Amino acid sequence: MFGKKKKERTPLKEANEELFLKVVRSLRMVFDPEIPVNVYDLGLIYKIEIDEDNKVYLQITLTTPNCPEAERIPGNIQRAVQETEGVEDVDIELVFDPPWSRESMSTAALLALGLI
Repeated sequence: MFGKKKKERTPLKEANEELFLKVVRSLRMVFDPEIPVNVYDLGLIYKIEIDEDNKVYLQITLTTPNCPEAERIPGNIQRAVQETEGVEDVDIELVFDPPWSRESMSTAALLALGLI
């Protein structure tokens, strides 16, 4: 599951946009246990693709490669997306290039952490 690459996926614009929004909502329910911000607004989700069979491909990262929650966060993301209505399957690729940085965070995340 983690790190596997599958066949070419249909780009979002040709896929189900409603399902994309549901996936984003599900991702916003997954929080980094060390930071009170969800993984989507924290900028840990680099790519979301959905193919014509409603299979979701996610490219994700962690705040650091040595993150103490490195085993838990990808599993939590996988479960949340897999449980999203309409999702048939989930494939997650964990990457560290480019490295995560504070610039990846949404304005909402920066506000929640008092950084702006």
